[in-house]
Amino acid sequence: MRPRIPPLSHKARRPYLSTMTNPNPDSIAPTLAFIEQLAHETVSTLPDPFREPATHVRLRVEDFPDDDMVEELGLNDPFELTGLYEGIPLTEKSTSDQMTRPDVIWLFRRPILDEWAERGNVSLQELVSHVVIHELAHHFGWSDEDIAAIDPWWE
Repeated sequence: MRPRIPPLSHKARRPYLSTMTNPNPDSIAPTLAFIEQLAHETVSTLPDPFREPATHVRLRVEDFPDDDMVEELGLNDPFELTGLYEGIPLTEKSTSDQMTRPDVIWLFRRPILDEWAERGNVSLQELVSHVVIHELAHHFGWSDEDIAAIDPWWE
């Protein structure tokens, strides 16, 4: 008669479960707050003439653009939009304008993460920075040359 082998404990049968229930922060999907942190880091590293004015643009991060945004922009899929500038560009503002709402840069986490995964050759920080700088270009009225001077990826 064969000796009886005691059953393995739950963890011994599935050693990967402990890492799934207590994941390392580096192994989980980046949160909305993390994407926002990366966006603020981008603003903090802008060249001097733009850094302080860029802090007056509100940064908002959501998983996806809302249905109204998708419809207004004529998009077929919310994954098509990684960011959006909502406001009046500085080149069009007048001192007599009444400010009704703050200028906002919207970042959309899921489309950003999808593009990041598809590219596979840039860091998440690089991609978020690229999107933020592109949206700031609408705010400041930058040309392609201006953008390329700040974001070499633009070239």
